[in-house]
Order: sequence, then structure tokens, then C-alpha cells
Amino acid sequence: MNRVDIAVVGGGAAGFFAAVTAAEAAPGLRVVVLEKGPRVLAKVRISGGGRCNVTHACFDPRELAAFYPRGGRELVGAFHHWGPRETVAWFAARGVELKTEADGRMFPVTDESRTITDCLEAAARGAGVEVRTGCGVESLRRTPEGFGLATPAGAWEARRVLLAHGGPRAGDGLAAGLGHAVVPPAPSLFSFQIRDPLLEGLAGISLAEAEAAIPACGERRRGGLVVAHDGLSGPAVLRLSAWAARWIQEAGGNFEVVLDWLPETGRDAVAARLREVREAWARKELGTVSPFPSLPQRLWARLAGPGRWAGLPNARLAELSARLKATPFCVTGKRMNKDEFVTAGGVPLKEMDLRRMESRICPGLHVAGEALDVDGVTGGFNFQAAWTSGRLAGLAMAEGARLDPRRGCGWMAG
Repeated sequence: MNRVDIAVVGGGAAGFFAAVTAAEAAPGLRVVVLEKGPRVLAKVRISGGGRCNVTHACFDPRELAAFYPRGGRELVGAFHHWGPRETVAWFAARGVELKTEADGRMFPVTDESRTITDCLEAAARGAGVEVRTGCGVESLRRTPEGFGLATPAGAWEARRVLLAHGGPRAGDGLAAGLGHAVVPPAPSLFSFQIRDPLLEGLAGISLAEAEAAIPACGERRRGGLVVAHDGLSGPAVLRLSAWAARWIQEAGGNFEVVLDWLPETGRDAVAARLREVREAWARKELGTVSPFPSLPQRLWARLAGPGRWAGLPNARLAELSARLKATPFCVTGKRMNKDEFVTAGGVPLKEMDLRRMESRICPGLHVAGEALDVDGVTGGFNFQAAWTSGRLAGLAMAEGARLDPRRGCGWMAG
């Protein structure tokens, strides 16, 4: 039987950061990370195309909360205690400088995720955190001494446990087994698979700003847009998929999305511009030059269709104007964004003491990161939720284990 003060289930960003925090806050505690996979910090390594989008330069807690489709409002208090500013300072104190890009995303100046993983692993070694890979937790139960955990590598006992599993949420049953009403998982942050003649051959085209909407559920989001080989992607689509994740899950993945290719220009202004161009460019083919600088030429030619500006009937002009402001597509599936794989669902926040990331139902059990029903949009927000919840959980676990009267009374034996 392996006995520890704190067992962390999951070696991702939240779990690893919590383990380091706990070990540094209470030296002498035995803290172990139990990771199912072959390596810890797997998602940190691939985030941002291998550069690691550590956080976002949004330093006001209430503004930050607006980037979370689920859980943001409840986490405002937590962000006051540990937000992007504190995250940046933590890494800076360990020699890792972050830079802010034009869209607010923050990366290490090295542009290498290894800079972040090396820093975290060095901190863990320095604090004495034990890391066991290939050691997924198969069951978790309450015991008189704390918790019993069963793994393929043997049994463990811990005074306090942190659930910080992510990915496909295989560990949700651990929380449910201790009384939590776990919210079922739903994929978030994914591209839309679309087969439509309008998009054929346009892969790689991108727009700086577009608006994507799902009329059936009333959600709409703006941002960059990319035409992929199998549909649509980019920030506008990813954000829409995040806010509409639950509805899309219930709809079975098939639904209609409507694109506004010119969100900064009203329909009347679009129509007026087309009438103006019809007179000025009468001898030109419709698809020769895009009358809207933000629309790539190839995309404009596909939207406009064949013909000349001269003699373009008002009915067709109105039809083109309507298409530019609302082009419908049938979404037939989704493709997960590999760098930002996120799943909505997990332990409901109402069942948690968010000051300590501790269960109200099962004291001594803590939950952080993707194991909570919290998810953010792309841009470093999910990592920030991991750092925040991991930090608060780590401090609370250290305090609880340090004050436990059983400490120093033979608990470590065996």
C-alpha cells in the first residue's frame, strides 16, 4: 500500500500545477501525480501548434470571465485570486518570459512549449513531487483515513485527492462514485464539416472577420474564418461551437449555420455598394475584382457567379446582397481542433467550494481543470482556468494536509 498526503489524478496543466503548488506550500508533504498516459503535460506540449498558448492578456477578472461559455461567471472570484497577471509573474519568477501577440494570446518568447513543460517539471522536481505515468486511477473510494485509489500499478491511500483528468473525461465516474451529479461531456471548440459546391476548391482562403450563426439556437459569434478542405474553421467557428456545444450535442451534429461574410457592413450598405459598382464597372465580369477589400478574390468570384456587371438585374443584385450577408450551409459533422481539444461537462460548480476547489459533497476531494464543468474559447483561456483552479486547489490541499492531526503519526509508514 502506497500512502501519500496528496494524490493528484491527472498530469495535465491543472493537476501538475496543483501538485507543484501544494508541495511548495507545505514542504515535507508527500505529493504524487498519477497520470494514465505515458507522459505528463501532453496537451501543454501541443498547444498553439507546439508554441503553448499559456494564457491571455486579459487582466480584468470580469472581462476574463466573458470568454467562458460555461463557468466564467462563477469563477470571477477565483480569477481575482489567481488570474493571467499572477500566471505571468509565476513563470517570470522561474525565468520564463511571456510575450503578447496582437490578438492577446500569450506565448513564451522562445515560441516553444518545451520552455513551459521544462519549467513545470523542474518546479515539480525541486518541490519533491512524485510523478507516476502509465498509472491511471480505476476506482476511488472514501476510507476512514481519506481515500483509497486503485491503479494498474497497485493501491494508494491519500488524505486528500485532486481530480484533474481531462480529454475524453474517462475519470468522470470517479466523481460520480463519490456523490457528484456529473454533467455529461460534450465536445467544444471544433470545426464544422461541410460539403457544399460553393466551398469546393477554396481551401486555404481566410477572412480577418466574419460572423457565424446557428439560427435554430440563437447563437452567433464573430472572428476570423478559414475555409478548410472539409468545411469551415477559424475563431468565428470555434467560438460558435463552444457557446453552442450543448445544443449541437443534442441536435446530433447536423444543423444549419449561416455566414455573414461582411459583418462590419449593413445589408443596405452592401446593396448600395453593389449598385455603385454596377455602374462604375459595367464592362467588367462580375468575378474579375472584388468590390469589398475584405473578401478574397476567389471567394468573391464564387459568391458572385458568372456574368457581367452591365445589365445585372435588380433581382439578382438583391440576391447577391442577401447571399453576402447570409449564406446558409448544412453542417454534417465536426472535426476537433487538435491544439485546443476541449470538452464541456464535468463536476457542476454549484457542488464546489470555489475558493478552495473542494467538493461540498465529499470534503477532502478537490476538482480542477477540465474535470470541472468549465470551458473557455480558444486563445489561452482554458489553460488559464487550469492554472487558476489548480493553484487554489493546491493551496487548499496543502493547508488541509498540513493541519491534519494524523500527520507525523505513522501515516507515512508503509
